[in-house]
Order: sequence, then structure tokens, then C-alpha cells
Amino acid sequence: MRKLLILSTGAVDEALLQKIAAADWEVYWAQESVMARTLLTEHSFEVGLVILFSCEPERSVQWVVDLMLARRKMQWVMALSRQCLDRKLLSSIIAERCCDYHTLPIDPARLVVTLGHAYGMVNLTETALRQQRETESQYGLIGNSAVMQTLFRGIQKAAEVDVPVLITGESGTGKEQTARAIHEYSARVVSPFVAMNCAALPANLIQSELFGHEKGAFTGASERRIGHLESANGGTLFLDEIGDLAPELQANLLRFLEEKKIRRLGSTKPIPVNVRVIAATNTHLEQVVRDGRFREDLYYRLNVLHLRAPALRERKNDVELLAKHFFTKFAAETRTSAKGLSRDALEVINRYDWPGNVRELMNRVRRAVLLSEGPYVTPDDLELERRSLGRGFVTLDEARMAADRETIQSTLLRTRFNIARAAQELGVSRMTLYRLMEKYDIRRDNS
Repeated sequence: MRKLLILSTGAVDEALLQKIAAADWEVYWAQESVMARTLLTEHSFEVGLVILFSCEPERSVQWVVDLMLARRKMQWVMALSRQCLDRKLLSSIIAERCCDYHTLPIDPARLVVTLGHAYGMVNLTETALRQQRETESQYGLIGNSAVMQTLFRGIQKAAEVDVPVLITGESGTGKEQTARAIHEYSARVVSPFVAMNCAALPANLIQSELFGHEKGAFTGASERRIGHLESANGGTLFLDEIGDLAPELQANLLRFLEEKKIRRLGSTKPIPVNVRVIAATNTHLEQVVRDGRFREDLYYRLNVLHLRAPALRERKNDVELLAKHFFTKFAAETRTSAKGLSRDALEVINRYDWPGNVRELMNRVRRAVLLSEGPYVTPDDLELERRSLGRGFVTLDEARMAADRETIQSTLLRTRFNIARAAQELGVSRMTLYRLMEKYDIRRDNS
């Protein structure tokens, strides 16, 4: 049954309680703070009814006001005399916290309808919040901008097929999280996800880390070692900074992708390994191929599906959303007095260019939560001074480019990449649209 909490300054008429109970309400009643707090601890209430029988001094009803302010997720209804409506405290609390109010004497039939409406509002609010959270957060990534919705669709596609994936994007844009999401929503989720940074180790160590080695394979190899490929058997191997992989290892990785077998260092015995490879890079890998520093055949083997993790400056509408998400996360983990981000802090957050992308934003918010000593995080806590935002401003050219890219991408998605139709809607020729797609790196395989 629906639970109703009644807070009153006097005895409630038994007939009123019975009529409310007859409308499928389980009614609880308190006339003082201690009992009310006990009931709120022991039960989960969606709706509260406050009945003020006379215009008591403000201090005598403050406990009621405090409870209403503390339980912001509850829908409140107040019943009071017309004279009480003239009291500033009560009129303010009705305007701020009540979904409706009644004047005494109470009409039971009308009150029951109001309480039902309040309960319905709770459900609608929860549904709206849940839908908002689902829109803003998918696959462990936060964002509701067009470029993030494109990434979400790409993750879904990649999770449904078992082929190599190449993820491109600047440092700090969430490439590894994207790879983890693909793994966690794929059929390989029950098997390991193993990550390796190709730029973190010298070539002679990467060979052993990737393929493993036998005892005595080289000086210091005192025992057999299982490599990352073998460790990820059945699951996913994520190779970050794939553009930095040494040329000799590129050949070995290509051989594995073709044969699905590895050979440990010091051994000639082939070992079958069932692993999906997801690679990532923050470089323009096609240019690296043209420069002769990355094998073209390996590039095409890895680039069966291509996803692009967008830079934070391309998704300005997500910046505040991310900042608030990180504040909530880190505030829950630490003993901070901060209740949120100040208006000034949000202003500088939105103006800053975030060259370090989501990783920089996350780290600044984490540090700000630890440093904050006031009720709200300030620009000083973020170490983002108003007067020294670096490239925090956005030029007209940058704003136009961001708007152009968003418009073109949205139109192409709406027309399902029908170039002729999209060009007609945008008022440009097909050749112009092709040039704009190349300029803004818009491709069907990353949409």
C-alpha cells in the first residue's frame, strides 16, 4: 500500500484518518519531531501531509519545516487556516516544497484526490529522472550531446559483432572506457579484459608482455611467462597507443590476427588463442601509415570497425553534466563540507577549453572536492582563475566549426547517410558536403 506521513500540531480527526485509509493509504501520524524522525527512518514515504491547526509561533512549527526541507524527494501537501497563509515562513514553504495546499476545515474527498495526485507526481518524477539518467549515462560514459549519442550507437554495434575495433581520439577522451564497454556488452563479457599500453614499454619488453616467453628464452627469464594475448583467451585485449608499436611487433601482431595463434619467445610451438583485439590511438594513424611508420595491412586488419571518442571541446553541453557527476562521485567518497559547485565555478568550467579532456576535468573536480573548505566549490578550488583561463575562450571560427559539424552529423544521421538528400537539406552541393565530411572527420563507420 501507499504510505502517508501526517505531521500535525494537534489531534487529527479519526474520521479523516479512516477516509484516507479507505483510499488505499497506510497512514502514519506524528505530532512532534522525535516521533516523526523515527517514522522516517523506519519507513519509506513518498507523500507527506502537514496539518497546522492554528497559527503557532514560528519556532513551534520549525521542526515541521526542517523535515519538509530535508525530505526533498517527498511530495508534500499542507492544510492550514487562511490566517496562516499570511505568515511569510509558511507561504514560502508552500511555494517551495508543496505540490498543493488546502485551507481548514479539510474536505476529506478533495484531500484524498490531492494525495493521489501527489503520489502520481512522485512516480512521474522518478520516471523522468530515470529516463534522464539513462539518456545521460550509457555504457559507463556520461553525455547527451550528438557526438556522444553517435559513440553510444557505435559501442552497441561493436558489442554485437566479434571483429577488431579501432578507437581514435585525443588523450583523456575515454578510449579505454569505450573498449571496456564494448567488452562488457559483448558475448565475451564472462572472459578477461586485458589492457596494455604499447607506448609504456620498450620494444624488447613488449614482445614478452604480448606473447609471453619460455624459461631461459633470454637473460633473466627464470620461468615461463604467459603473455597478455594468452591471458585474455576467450576475452578482449585492449592495445592502447597502437601507433607506437615497434615495426617488428607489428608483423607479429598481424600474423596473430591472421592465424589466431601465438608463439612464446623461446618456443616454436604454436598456441591457438581466441582473443578479440581492440586498439586505440591518439594519433592520425592514416598519416602514420603514409609516413611508413605503421604497416598498412595491419591498419586495415585493426580498422574493421572505427569508433571516435570526441574531444570535450566538441561536446560543450556535456561539460557541466560531467562536472556535476564527478562532484557527486567524489563528494560521496570523501568527508567534504561542499554541497555542490558554485555558479562561478560552473561558469569557468564552461569557459575553459579542457585540453586534457574528460581526464583533466575529472582530476580537477577531485582535487577541488578535497581542497574545498566552504559550502560550495569555487574557481580557486578548481585552480581555474577567471583571469587566466588560457584558451578558455571560444573564437567565432571555432564556434562556427563546432556548429557546422554538429549540424552536418545530425543531418546525415537523420537521412541515414543519404548524401544527396542530406546535401539538399543543408543547401549545399554533394561535392561540398563530401569536402565538409572530410574536413570534420565525419564517416559512416564512426557514426
